[in-house]
Formats: sequence, C-alpha cells, structure tokens
Amino acid sequence: MSTADRLIESTRELLWERGYVGTSPKAILERAGAGQGSMYHHFKGKPDLALAAIRRSAEEMRATAEGVLDGPGTPYERIEAYLLRERDVLRGCPIGRLTMDPDVIASDELRAPVDETLDRVRERIAGIVEEGREQGQFAPSLDGEEIAATVLATVQGGYVLARASGSPAAFDAGVRGLLALLSPRHGADRTTQEG
Repeated sequence: MSTADRLIESTRELLWERGYVGTSPKAILERAGAGQGSMYHHFKGKPDLALAAIRRSAEEMRATAEGVLDGPGTPYERIEAYLLRERDVLRGCPIGRLTMDPDVIASDELRAPVDETLDRVRERIAGIVEEGREQGQFAPSLDGEEIAATVLATVQGGYVLARASGSPAAFDAGVRGLLALLSPRHGADRTTQEG
C-alpha cells in the first residue's frame, strides 16, 4: 500500500472512530506509520486528506450497497439482502456517523460525498420498490421514495439503537420489523383487505 493510501485508510478509520475534530494530523501519521512530511507531500492538509478519506468511504458504501441491490433475486429478496447483509452494527456506519459530525456537515465539500452516497442508495432502493410494485410483489399503495427513505432510516437508526444499548439486537429487531411490513405476503394481505 502506498503512503498516500495508508494516509487515506488511517484517516477513514479515525474519522469513523473519533470524528473530524478528534482526527489530528499527528494521529493520522502515527496510524499510517508515515513521516510528518508525507501528509503535506500528498495532500494540502487535513481537510484535503479528510475529503479523500470520505470519498473513499462513500465509494465503498455505494459499491457494497449496489452489489447487493443489483444482485440476483426478486425486488423483495434484494432489499432483504441489503438489510440483512453483514455489518459491524456496534461500530456504526462510517458514512452515517459523518452526518452527526458538525465539522463535516458545516463544510459543503466534506458533506457532498456523504449526501451523494445516501441519495444514490436511496434512489436505487426506490427503483427496486417501483419494480416490485409493477410485478405485483409490493402493495400498489407503496411509494418507492418513501420506502427507500424508510429502509435507510431503519438501517441508520438501527445503528444508533444498537450502539446505545451495546447490542445488535435493536438493529436486528428494526430490520425484522421492516421486512415483515414489506413482505410480499403482508402486501398481498393488505391488498386483499383494501379490495
């Protein structure tokens, strides 16, 4: 791994663990095993390095989400696979946690990759819900945009609840509850009741 890559990876980890303010250049250099001049050789400074780290985290999150959402299966099965994919629940989401960092949110440049990533994943899920509605798998009354927002809110809120309780059980319960509401069988029952 090149020095620049080590600096980016170290910054990604520190941003996830400590946030922007808690990620000092000294801590980045120590974790990367790099000399003091390396950071300024490859990057203009901490904000430039943080942006590279946030972009890499965002790209990774998008690739992981799209890999599952664009995988095999029915629309429900693809959303289920996204919700049930393996996560380090107690550590939280490296992108979601940045939304709670006042320094990241205050910077249009640092916030942009976070916002773009969440939008892209939300749009992909909305498209899958619409596909499922067209196939009759989801209730006709479901709105793709609203369900996509609910899916992301369940995942991000699940991280918060799990971290607060120190147990992934709250995350798992939220995911199971959402899947029960989205299940084709539940949607069919609702359609029958409405008709």
